[in-house]
Amino acid sequence: MNIGAAARQTGLPVKTIRYYEEIGLISPERQANGYRDYGDEHVHKLHFLRRARSLGFGIEDCRQLLSLYEDRGRASADVKVLAQRHIEEIDAKLEELTSLRDTLAKFVCACHGDQRPDCPILNEIAGEA
Repeated sequence: MNIGAAARQTGLPVKTIRYYEEIGLISPERQANGYRDYGDEHVHKLHFLRRARSLGFGIEDCRQLLSLYEDRGRASADVKVLAQRHIEEIDAKLEELTSLRDTLAKFVCACHGDQRPDCPILNEIAGEA
């Protein structure tokens, strides 16, 4: 199938599929006319990559996951370590976002939100508080 059909089947943009090819995550066959030819295996890999990306895995983690998926002799412990590391990264981001939210909430509470020009939110952002 061509790249458009692969995009429709996987829900991925054509540009993303081309990027995955460019960085070596997938390698579709080429027809005699040079067009890409995606088979069921490629579509399956693209579904896999889409799901991994939707879980927040970065490109290099996706590369490792795909490699582990294709390696039938893999140890599930290797997959678990990768997933656990990703959970730790998510937890760190959640802590950072919670801290940002708490700080911004304090700024909002300090602001009267009326017609006066003074604004504690802008003062805090400017470092004038």
